[in-house]
Amino acid sequence: MLSVIFDSLPAFSADAPKAVVLLCETAAGETFSALDKATAGAVSRAVALKGFKGEAGQSVVLPAPAEGLSQIVLAGVTPKGGAAVDAVAVENAAGRAVRLLDGVESAVLVVSGALEQFAPEAALGARLASYDFDLYRSKKPGARPVLKTLTVAVSDVAAAQARWTALDAVSQGVILTRNLVSEPPNVLYPQSFTQRIEELRDLGLTVEVLDEKAMTELGFGALLGVAQGSVHKPRTVIVRHDGGGSEAPLAFIGKGVTFDSGGISIKPAAGMDEMKTDMGGAATVIGLMSALARRKAPVNAIGVVGLVENMVSGGAQRPGDIVRAYDGQTIEVLNTDAEGRLVLADVLSYTRKRFSPKLMVNLATLTGAIVVSLGYENAGLFSNSDALAKGLSEAGAQVGEGLWRMPMGEVYNREIDSDIADMKNIGGRPGSAILAAEFLKRFVGDTDWAHLDIAGTAWKTKASAVAPKGATGFGVRLLDRFVKAHEASA
Repeated sequence: MLSVIFDSLPAFSADAPKAVVLLCETAAGETFSALDKATAGAVSRAVALKGFKGEAGQSVVLPAPAEGLSQIVLAGVTPKGGAAVDAVAVENAAGRAVRLLDGVESAVLVVSGALEQFAPEAALGARLASYDFDLYRSKKPGARPVLKTLTVAVSDVAAAQARWTALDAVSQGVILTRNLVSEPPNVLYPQSFTQRIEELRDLGLTVEVLDEKAMTELGFGALLGVAQGSVHKPRTVIVRHDGGGSEAPLAFIGKGVTFDSGGISIKPAAGMDEMKTDMGGAATVIGLMSALARRKAPVNAIGVVGLVENMVSGGAQRPGDIVRAYDGQTIEVLNTDAEGRLVLADVLSYTRKRFSPKLMVNLATLTGAIVVSLGYENAGLFSNSDALAKGLSEAGAQVGEGLWRMPMGEVYNREIDSDIADMKNIGGRPGSAILAAEFLKRFVGDTDWAHLDIAGTAWKTKASAVAPKGATGFGVRLLDRFVKAHEASA
């Protein structure tokens, strides 16, 4: 993980060679002039040649421009179309910029003038963009150094450092989520995932584990039906952060299918390897709980994750089976590949009954249909509460993690009625992401609830400004910002 230090602006003529990244709203300013002077005008000549105006997405790279300067990167920040510069624009610019650094272990990121208010966000963008899951590479590609330390140069070090404390915690939560989602399924399965969660007790979190026997006694028939085909036994893990006195907790629930073969309704072979990411919702919940503990959030929060592996075997669940959920409702299983909603059914109703939370938000890589609807830029938002939906959407907009609210209603809900049970786990293809949400809604009662379908945002095949391709950690920053809004209103 990239080490971040806040310090005052260095002299560019120092003896030790420096790699310098300058975030720019325009091709002007004191730092720009100082770099131009130190390079005998090379910076201004490069800017003129490239037509650099400080716009978002623009960059200029100068290798070894002068003695004492090993590399200079100018990165534009100003959004096109005249929009105001905000924290997300600065994060993205810093993320893009650090990726342009080549062959350096340390660099200076200069965030001056009006941009200095966003210095901690620049550090966050740089750290998230520098993430690389290289645990299983025995031979590292190339022999050149990689960035290890970033000094963020500001005029008010104390103020920047104070704000960085919380963002540092959030970044570690995002990275934890990315690591979990990136792990191969032979390494991360329900028992080993549980062990990773139990390590978070060191942060002050309370961790409780329900094993197969406990869930059988409780009546988790829906979750256990999904798990019955795997040699890896299921777990439900409850993580508590108690920072809000006697207040009812905020509850976050995650789907944790550590590998999804589809069961007897088996998936096509092409792309099945990515089904290791079907625990992305659970990983986000655990990353969030880590962040809340690290920043000592003054709120009560509960994270509950159902961890299973959906496999094909002689003992696997069959299409046509009927299972009884924790709350007594019966479900006709018509497709064993619609398994995530079965896991969440038990976990949602159990969380509601046991903890009486103020609200519940569940996250799941639930449907391919949401990707067809929204692509890879926004997660689907379904909710029975306008206020909750608004709060989540606003939090997402503030951190650059988009949500798009989808419709719900009785006409959709009737599509999952079963002829021989209380409900069936699939309806037709039309509106199938909505039907999945309607299924979940049957297990939340009158509790304010939202479902985030993150199937298109938890894992990407192309890099973004602040994430390489692969696991994104989507949702950790969004939910942390959402929780902060509740802290402020408490």
